[in-house]
Amino acid sequence: MSHFETFMARDGHAFQAYLSRPAASVRGAVVVLQEIFGLTSHVLAMADGFAADGYLAVAPALFDRVRRGLVLGDSTQDIERARGYRQQIDTAKSLLDIAASIAVARHSGKVGVVGYCWGGTLAWLTATDLSPSAAVCYYGSGIAEHLDKVPTCPTQLHFGDRDPTIAPAAIERIRAAYPRGEFFVYAAGHAFNNDSRPGHYDAAAATLARERTREFLRQHIG
Repeated sequence: MSHFETFMARDGHAFQAYLSRPAASVRGAVVVLQEIFGLTSHVLAMADGFAADGYLAVAPALFDRVRRGLVLGDSTQDIERARGYRQQIDTAKSLLDIAASIAVARHSGKVGVVGYCWGGTLAWLTATDLSPSAAVCYYGSGIAEHLDKVPTCPTQLHFGDRDPTIAPAAIERIRAAYPRGEFFVYAAGHAFNNDSRPGHYDAAAATLARERTREFLRQHIG
């Protein structure tokens, strides 16, 4: 069962969030953080997948800060537009929206956060600043720029060794800053988990990463 609801951040900003509920009993919650393309069908499918695993899944529309209901494709033009919109959003404001989503999700028990690309970086920042019970970061290209603080909760990180946006040296800097993290590097490129982008998707890497994520959430969320 899924639907959209309106949430409100602490600064009074109202935004949409996609909620997907398990068919049976709830074992906890997962906040799903989008890529730079908005709440695409891929992001909603990820939320539905976590709901199928027994978690209340919440995916906040982080682009509502600049344009409501924005969903973009992965053409060259759309990628440039997505980057432009992303640059208009202050990270602290995104964290307010994530904090509001976590507050709602906590009614279902422990809350984990899982993010992809931009959302992967935001998942790292959520883990450092907002105290979820667990965090999973998929190919967060900005993580290496935020190593002044490290996660205060168990955090799992997934990277592709052919990702042009995240150099191997950047992954090593993250490892050095946060040696307690669970790190996995796949023979894949950026966005390897996104099956709506056939030029990037890697089924083997995505399946393995999904299983590792599932087990990690079982361990730390329930």
